[in-house]
Amino acid sequence: MRITFENRDYTYSVLTKNINKDTVEFKISVQGEELTLVRSVNKEWDCPELTVGNNHNLLKAIGKSIALRYRL
Repeated sequence: MRITFENRDYTYSVLTKNINKDTVEFKISVQGEELTLVRSVNKEWDCPELTVGNNHNLLKAIGKSIALRYRL
């Protein structure tokens, strides 16, 4: 999948199978890095590892994109 964030294109893939409304965490691969996104209490997606240039907002945007695609 692709996302444009701050005028840059990023490619990511979802590694976790069977994502549904009860999913609270899933693994993704972004630019060769394997990361875990976790849903917080306020229903935002967060990454405890914080890599990909430590761009927290990019990872939140990816989480939101996946949540919209899978209707989480």
